[in-house]
Amino acid sequence: MKTNKESVEKEPVNIAEGIYWVGYSDENRGLHCNPYLIIEGDEAVLIDGGNRDDFSTVMLKILRTGLEPSRIIRLIYQHYDPDLCGSLPQLEAIINNDALRIISHTENNGFIRYYSDKTEKLDFRELDNHFDFATGRRLEFYATPYCHQPGSFVTYDTKTKTLFSSDLFGSFDTQWTLMLELDEACRECQDPKECSLDLTKCPVNGIVMFHQKVMTSNRALANTLNTIEKLDIDRIAPQHGGVISTKEDAKAIIRHLRAIKNVGIDYLLSGEFI
Repeated sequence: MKTNKESVEKEPVNIAEGIYWVGYSDENRGLHCNPYLIIEGDEAVLIDGGNRDDFSTVMLKILRTGLEPSRIIRLIYQHYDPDLCGSLPQLEAIINNDALRIISHTENNGFIRYYSDKTEKLDFRELDNHFDFATGRRLEFYATPYCHQPGSFVTYDTKTKTLFSSDLFGSFDTQWTLMLELDEACRECQDPKECSLDLTKCPVNGIVMFHQKVMTSNRALANTLNTIEKLDIDRIAPQHGGVISTKEDAKAIIRHLRAIKNVGIDYLLSGEFI
């Protein structure tokens, strides 16, 4: 799927059936945020809704899908950082629906209350690790502890086999594109620091660097990848960076992440930290 820069800046992007990217990009940041809207029948769910300052951008894209904000019945926050949760008070005000609930994890909810204490907050584990739309479409939740917060988790849409991975599979990227697509040489690459194609921009290096700096440890990352590899994934939709749009690319990125020697504190102490 190709998307041009102008359309990404102004419009929602449909990445799978009923799933819209409603995020925002800034070439000067090197860190791009990706809220996702799922519309199913008369209901909608917003995942990792974004920060306060970019609320107008996100909401304009939501409106351009044709959705009435009051149809959003769940806000899913996969951890509690402000780039995910900062716009919560604004979302509550414009959704204005007594049926609205927040789904997260108890470890996150204690911090999310500092953004707003208005909406009831649920722990996904008390929901038997899933949420069902009225149509029967199911979102499943999987804990990913210490990747990078104690209460971090991911969301899996069983209908489209899309994994909403939060900071996992995210990237630092000054040459950002919404859809990340690897060619065969990149899939087979053994060391992204030694590019056989002499690319000016390696599509993997930014992902590797992000995980080294943001995830807490190799053990936490390996434990989470073990969980993710059990799922049948067609695409990965992270909170930062580009959408990994094929099963083959997802497997290649997982292999690169497993090959990282130093993650988190070990990366800091190794002397490699930039």
